[in-house]
Amino acid sequence: MIYYLERLDITEEKIRLKKHCDYFLDTMDEVYPRQKLGFITQEIGREINTLGSKANHAGIQKLVYR
Repeated sequence: MIYYLERLDITEEKIRLKKHCDYFLDTMDEVYPRQKLGFITQEIGREINTLGSKANHAGIQKLVYR
């Protein structure tokens, strides 16, 4: 039972997504941010996909898979 509850918990993904978004905004102030922004964008996409697959909430899943 605990295994399944942990698999449905999206707290960690939300925290990581917030950190990636903050890092993205900070990186935009750099002189040549292009490569970093591409990498950060990929990480943001991964977190969003994980949120959509783990979320046990139809509204969240709808937003992710539009």
